[in-house]
Amino acid sequence: MKDKSKKITVVIADDHPVLRSGLHQIIDGDNTCIIVGEASDGEEALAMIEEKKPDVALLDIAMPKMTGLQVAKIVQERGLSTKLAILTMSADELIFNEALDLGVLGYVLKENAASEILNSIKTVAEGKHYISPSISGILVRRSEKRQTALSTIPGLADLTATEIRILKLIAGNKTSKEIANDLCISYKTVENHRTNIAKKLGLSGSNALLRFAIENKAIL
Repeated sequence: MKDKSKKITVVIADDHPVLRSGLHQIIDGDNTCIIVGEASDGEEALAMIEEKKPDVALLDIAMPKMTGLQVAKIVQERGLSTKLAILTMSADELIFNEALDLGVLGYVLKENAASEILNSIKTVAEGKHYISPSISGILVRRSEKRQTALSTIPGLADLTATEIRILKLIAGNKTSKEIANDLCISYKTVENHRTNIAKKLGLSGSNALLRFAIENKAIL
């Protein structure tokens, strides 16, 4: 849990100066948060996240050069500690699910940003999800789909947290070598995990595990 005596460091990334300015004023007015950087495009945002290592980064989903989701993918792949929240105009369920699959913890509609941004930053900084209440039904449906999958797909509920994480990485077309690097474990350990996962799920064949991971990515 984050030390409550320390301010939450924040990076804002959005290509609209007016929105950045408005968020800056709101965040500056709260004594628990401090802005350590602003970016106007995705490449600048990623560079700032890597340099400043903020507790939280607020990412516009549709930025020039690199989208918020592309930034999130790289942050996840590189194992960076910064927690991410997406700012978006869209309540599209597919985009929402993709964001959560990439490790995004916050999903805030821009129309609600002024009233929700501080709560979202503080919630995400604690490693918890914050979803704009107006679209919370999407999260409920996602949870229901996962619970249904756990009860209907043999062996899925028996997988450990590490095995689920490896399945997610497999779904992202990661090789065993890349997974080993991401998780700081040996190649042999990854291969053992793959064997155990396949056994628990009753899968056989060289591509069966990859196919299963991709087909079930949304509920992992």
